Amino acid sequence: MSNQNQRNDDLALQESKPELKQPPQYKVLLLNDDYTPMEYVIYVLEGFFDMNREKATQIMLHVHTRGAGVCGIYTRDVAETKVELVNATSRENQHPLKCIMEEA
Repeated sequence: MSNQNQRNDDLALQESKPELKQPPQYKVLLLNDDYTPMEYVIYVLEGFFDMNREKATQIMLHVHTRGAGVCGIYTRDVAETKVELVNATSRENQHPLKCIMEEA
């Protein structure tokens, strides 16, 4: 047996498990304005954030009374996409409703 083979036989092999970190999460928020109808905000929450009518109404009222409200928490790509879709759809429908994201 060669020295190389003997050294390899003496090594203890241990399977290493990579440490996987969760990707950073981002809050998607709607911002209140004085012009967007409440019904449109409910439409956005139901359509883009898969909320039922009751939950969408609760969030809409929170946005209306507190100035902003969290619609959901997502990975960066999902949050960016939702923000872009909501803002584009609001502009197309001539509403000033703004959607933003921030790190959770």
